Amino acid sequence: MNRISRPRRLALAATALATVVAAGTLASATASVGHAARTTAADVPERARLAVGRLQYDGGGDWYGNPSSLTNLIDALRTRTTLEVEPVEQRVRLTDDRLWDVTFLHMTGHGEVRFSDTEVERLREWLLRGGFLHADDNYGLDASFRREIARVFPDRPLVDVPLSHPIYNVVYPFPKGLPKIHEHDGGAPRGHGIFVGDRLVIFYSHESDLGNGWEDVGTYNDPPEKHEQALRMGVNLFMYAVISRTTM
Repeated sequence: MNRISRPRRLALAATALATVVAAGTLASATASVGHAARTTAADVPERARLAVGRLQYDGGGDWYGNPSSLTNLIDALRTRTTLEVEPVEQRVRLTDDRLWDVTFLHMTGHGEVRFSDTEVERLREWLLRGGFLHADDNYGLDASFRREIARVFPDRPLVDVPLSHPIYNVVYPFPKGLPKIHEHDGGAPRGHGIFVGDRLVIFYSHESDLGNGWEDVGTYNDPPEKHEQALRMGVNLFMYAVISRTTM
């Protein structure tokens, strides 16, 4: 019997779990929701819940930024898929025991982030045991995030995530990569990541600002199409976090 490679297993799992992309253009997509493959508690490791966490960190940065963002992302996950996602975001520190109950950990902010030595060790352990971190630069986080994440994985640099990676097509197709939500420095949006073997454990969205795109429509002067693009990418991120955990 031929052994199926891990990337192939990941692709098969993606096919089994992926939601159906809403039909039509972005402008009409908000009115069209598909049906997802069902996922049960048996499909995720023991203790892991389908929960979205917001990382609370020290250093002075506004970890609490974009207050409506995760509420809207969770709503999209609960309405566009049949995954039984926890209805409320979990605010956690890396030293909290509740960290182990979170499937998807999101961090954002405009300023400084600093981890203690204990937090560095806990984040590394959590990621190696199946966790997934999405860091979203809300403009100003970049330098300190890169410094601190280098402490977590000093031997694994942030690299560009190739456009062929499942994170860009697991549910919704993004053939050109991350959507550009806010201008920032005018650069192209970049998706960076850290891999452990074939598994992407950290995804860093830079020059994109997905979190702002997830906020309530009208919070910024963004058209609904931008909001929809951001939510679609968020669904991809969460689905990849679940799938990659189940195929470890």
